[in-house]
Amino acid sequence: MRTAALPLQPDARLTPSAIGHAATLALYDELSLSPKPGLVTLIDCGSHDDMDAHTFMRSLFSLRRYFVQIAEAGADGADFAVLERHGIAAEARMLAATRGINTHRGAIFMLGLLCASAGAALREQHGPLHPAALRDALRRHWGDALARRSQRPSVLPGGIAARRLGLRSASQEAALAFPVLFETALPALGDALARGLTPRQARLETLFRIIAVLDDSNLAHRGGLAGLRAAQRAAQGFLDRGGIARAGGLSHAQAITDDFVRQRLSPGGAADTLAAACWIQRVCAAP
Repeated sequence: MRTAALPLQPDARLTPSAIGHAATLALYDELSLSPKPGLVTLIDCGSHDDMDAHTFMRSLFSLRRYFVQIAEAGADGADFAVLERHGIAAEARMLAATRGINTHRGAIFMLGLLCASAGAALREQHGPLHPAALRDALRRHWGDALARRSQRPSVLPGGIAARRLGLRSASQEAALAFPVLFETALPALGDALARGLTPRQARLETLFRIIAVLDDSNLAHRGGLAGLRAAQRAAQGFLDRGGIARAGGLSHAQAITDDFVRQRLSPGGAADTLAAACWIQRVCAAP
């Protein structure tokens, strides 16, 4: 699969099928990027012993129909219970494809909600989809349900770690309509592209900006609060020194990547957020 360029002015005739296809491409955008601190790429396993690029590709292909279905559900005005059923079924297909390995559980939740929101927004408006309309649709249609869901005790390792350490969990991030995605990641990606960075450079820079601010429950689960804060400081230090565009920027990114692997840290929440930002760039007109 080849990585397509990021369109800044998508076709106004966006459909649920196109929304879902863009989600699959966005997950590949994230997978194909390197060097990524602790994350699986096409050429290495990062901090993981149980998965590689082949695992991710099997997972990705198992989810293609899900993203279309949940966009259709959003366009049909489905309530949150329907979206949850789609997500649970998608997770079962993912686990069957990966032989029980969790590759995309966070993306099923995050990108699934966003695809549903895109479907709902398209039903309510004419013309190109904009990020603000996407976020507004998420809040209006499922904000209350997400707020209630965020109060439920999590049985997943990341959610348990977030609750124990007093961090903002993935469920709470969703209940707030993904502030790190819309207020940090998406502006950073757009700014990097506007500055003339290549798509690869822009995505790498955006990934570090996300790591620097996100309460990533995957990092908290693997490294505790100390591991999370160390990862955030490393990412912010990379940005403070000029990021990916400066001389030596790529080598610095690789050094941080190597250090994450040594510490067995993996910012899976940041990876999901980056994929979501790439997806928005594919389906939304410039804000």
